Amino acid sequence: MPRPAPARPRNPRPEASAMTHAWLVTGPPGSGRSVAARAFAAALQCTGPTPGCGRCKPCRDVMSGTHPDVVRLATDKLLITMEEVKGLIGEAQRRPWTGRWRVILVEDADRMAERTTNVLLKSIEEPPPQTVWLLCTPSADDVLPTIRSRCRLVTLRVPHPDAVAELLVRRDGADPALAARAARASQSHIGLARHLATDPGAWERRRRLLMSPVSLRSVGDAVLAAADLVDAAESEAKDATVERDARERAALLRALGLEGDARVPPSLRAQVRALEEDQKRRAKRARTDVLDRAMIDLLSFYRDVLATQMGSDVERVNVDLEDELDQVAATTGPEQSLARIAAIEECRARLRSTVSPLLAVEALMVALRPQA
Repeated sequence: MPRPAPARPRNPRPEASAMTHAWLVTGPPGSGRSVAARAFAAALQCTGPTPGCGRCKPCRDVMSGTHPDVVRLATDKLLITMEEVKGLIGEAQRRPWTGRWRVILVEDADRMAERTTNVLLKSIEEPPPQTVWLLCTPSADDVLPTIRSRCRLVTLRVPHPDAVAELLVRRDGADPALAARAARASQSHIGLARHLATDPGAWERRRRLLMSPVSLRSVGDAVLAAADLVDAAESEAKDATVERDARERAALLRALGLEGDARVPPSLRAQVRALEEDQKRRAKRARTDVLDRAMIDLLSFYRDVLATQMGSDVERVNVDLEDELDQVAATTGPEQSLARIAAIEECRARLRSTVSPLLAVEALMVALRPQA
């Protein structure tokens, strides 16, 4: 007579045991990494009839950033600090207050130094049963292999330009033809496409950027063009941060009991100085982001040039510069285009390091200038 099978141990938390506790959401700029990660967090906390219904209170709270069990970190600085990561690790150890999961969402996981990432490793490898880590990066290669191997990878694709154009028309009331141009020029980056579709001066600024290397005739011209580009990036970054910096300083002074132009006493100067240092790091990040976007635009131009030289039938990104592209393609060869693309990529890498932005852009402009 066969012996009965031994009883299986009862699992007190079937949901927790079946859940992957670390996810790596990747995708190029404009693919919606952060939005997708927040939507995933909402689905984890959802109490509606289907996960991620978008209508229940937990879903609405997660998407608005007010859910107590979803901790989000997005930095305005060049790097996420060790202190910020240690704070996340502490948050990950807490049990959920109201939801089913404790979700730790890091939107800029690629902005952690190796030493900082190593501190995070153990918490990702062995999190509490009801904690889920969501890390967002442009590419899986932007995090250490030890982190990557412990996460389930979710790779997003850039939306089709037609879908981006349709969104701009429906949501922002953009002209359909202009929306289509903007979607292609931005390479389906929704935020940048909206900027191009709604800012009358954006197209002219972009045209000046892309035509600047073509018009260079000497090393002196290249140096001047580099200075103009860096100055423009610093000005744009300052415009984006100056109002916020003023609000933060005023709020800090009020919290310290100071009003107006009152002199800051020596005992409180350290707090004001710490805020100013944070604002400087944020301004540096903003300038780096502006310059990086300029590099991506330049890459799109020489990508179109190379595609034309190779006889490819792929659609052009810069449909508003057809004549200029044809002229550059006819007067240079594929080898030159590849060398210029490599120079732009090298400049992007330098801008993310400690190299002076002006020196990095000067070297690029010298490499891009037409050869006699």
